[in-house]
Amino acid sequence: MHTLNNTITTTTGSQDPNLDPIPDPDQFPNRNRNQPQSRRPRGFAAAAAAASIAPTENDVNNGNIAGIGGGEGSSGGGGGGGGKGKREREKEKERTKLRERHRRAITSRMLAGLRQYGNFPLPARADMNDVIAALAREAGWSVEADGTTYRQSQQPNHVFPTRSIESPLSSSTLKNCAKAAIESQQHSVLRNDEKLAPVSLDSIGIAESDHPGNGRYTSVSPITSVGCLEANQLIQDVHSAEQCNDFTESFYVPVYAMLPVGIIDNFGQLVDPEGVRQELSYMKSLNVDGVVIDCWWGIVEGWNPQKYVWSGYRELFNLIRDFKLKLQVVMAFHEYGGNASGNVMISLPQWVLKIGKDNPDIFFTDREGRRSFECLNWSIDKERVLHGRTGIEVYFDFMRSFRSEFDDLFVEGLITAVEIGLGASGELKYPSFPERMGWIYPGIGEFQCYDKYSQLSLQKEAKSRGFTFWGKGPENAGQYSSHPHETVFFQERGEYDSYYGRFFLNWYSQLLIGHAENVLSLANLAFEETKIIVKIPAIYWSYKTASHAAELTAGYYNPSNRDGYSLVFETLKKYSVTVKFVCPGPQMSPNAHEEALADPEGLSWQVINAAWDKGLQIGGENAITCFDRDGCMRLIDIAKPRNHPDGYHFSFFTYRQPSPLVQGSTCFPDLDYFIKRMHGDIRDKQF
Repeated sequence: MHTLNNTITTTTGSQDPNLDPIPDPDQFPNRNRNQPQSRRPRGFAAAAAAASIAPTENDVNNGNIAGIGGGEGSSGGGGGGGGKGKREREKEKERTKLRERHRRAITSRMLAGLRQYGNFPLPARADMNDVIAALAREAGWSVEADGTTYRQSQQPNHVFPTRSIESPLSSSTLKNCAKAAIESQQHSVLRNDEKLAPVSLDSIGIAESDHPGNGRYTSVSPITSVGCLEANQLIQDVHSAEQCNDFTESFYVPVYAMLPVGIIDNFGQLVDPEGVRQELSYMKSLNVDGVVIDCWWGIVEGWNPQKYVWSGYRELFNLIRDFKLKLQVVMAFHEYGGNASGNVMISLPQWVLKIGKDNPDIFFTDREGRRSFECLNWSIDKERVLHGRTGIEVYFDFMRSFRSEFDDLFVEGLITAVEIGLGASGELKYPSFPERMGWIYPGIGEFQCYDKYSQLSLQKEAKSRGFTFWGKGPENAGQYSSHPHETVFFQERGEYDSYYGRFFLNWYSQLLIGHAENVLSLANLAFEETKIIVKIPAIYWSYKTASHAAELTAGYYNPSNRDGYSLVFETLKKYSVTVKFVCPGPQMSPNAHEEALADPEGLSWQVINAAWDKGLQIGGENAITCFDRDGCMRLIDIAKPRNHPDGYHFSFFTYRQPSPLVQGSTCFPDLDYFIKRMHGDIRDKQF
């Protein structure tokens, strides 16, 4: 270890300690290259050195202190030209940038290792202070917000000094160290010295990895010293690291498996406990993190208002607890089976359907007066038409009953999240694509706003704008299976972009956003600190048209000249919601894409990045279609984007399939591999 007095030399051509670090030796061809180069002291050490060894007048006169206040290229009595000095400064800037990139790569690897293998709860943009604090807490120390650190058994009287992790090493050894660290892909380890000095990023040392044939290095190297690495070698090493190390691969994305519909019958009882046990056992063997189960409003409160039957779900949750699996529950306020084949049919509560016979306007209605029974009309959210209760009061009573019934599971952490169903299929969308009404993919669907409650709201809004004749829905928007170019409203330069079209579409989408806000405000009251999830649909057909007609009928005002998802996510952010995006199914043939004017990749990019831009967490779920190998790889790429500059990735992924896993058929060709890739256990390869 160099002493403090060795840090400043007195030979001709030496440098003042208050100036920049020692320039590249190539600038001084006459200097003895065998002379060991001293490291510039930093922090308090630099201040002490400047105070204790100040240049005297004789030193200056004798030439022992050269170039005070002079140019960068000065040596002895001569000064370099202005052009050469400028070039040297530019080269030094480039070397500084390369060193910074190299340092960030090492830091990213350290953080990834601590998150994956040490289970450290480091924030997304952690710095070295977060790392040191996490390591200290792991070792039994207490670290306060202001950095005060002390053992838990005693309170501090003063701030403890921080141990330096600085140690000298020759530049040749550092080159070997950096190369070995990148090639071996081992996680870096911090090492401490015996001196006390302030910590800075410039004094971080990296312990060398074991290297075959060379044994274990016995010292550490300062990664930010001026001559640490040549520029060409840094460029080569950094590019090698970018190619070999995809840090997003190491992120751990929890995988939840959706339990099949029908395990709870219409009377609220668990149908086949032994079959469920086998299914859970198989899921456990696949190393899934947890399961997702729908809690159906039509079953639990199916026969009488405010009479909730939770007994079957209690038995099911106890089985899940036995297998030590986490649980996400879905507040399913929609019907099941209306648009899907199969033997299971779950309707809305019978007492709600009975009310609907006398007052069918509680359901969504299309232009021809046909009613959709998939979910309740959002326009009755604040209308007392459900035996004296409003729509949102019915939802809140159901959620509050669930929270009270399963309080013990919330307390022990078995239930990790609650998904709130906000529309058709449990997604935040209008029921605009009902197969029972004749919709066929890739039809644009129809607007669902022709009930009396929605019409009153529309007329009121039109009157407030001074255009009462706008108070009606479009009459030229086509049928369920129409294509955009076949309609006056959605065609190129169609009525959707007129003054009336903009007014109507804004009102229509605001009804969707208002419903989400009404329900989520009460969901936060019911579930307090529990994570809330909202499912966003993937409506990717007609995406290549100017109007984005299918999205418009579903409630997303997202034509090519407007970002409709950001407005929705601004509302969701108020309630700290986690977005679940239904990832599109397998890639269709080029002809099918052309016919549907579909762009699933473009839609996915817009929705996911809009959520991240608003600071929302996002999870994923596969569509209930079988994926080929390429489809699985696309799902992984969506969930864990390669080399994302901010390290964004899905917070979880839900795997769905129409039949139980124990029946031997899965929608993925290698589900075990898919889960391992999501967990970061294995890296990218073909399977």
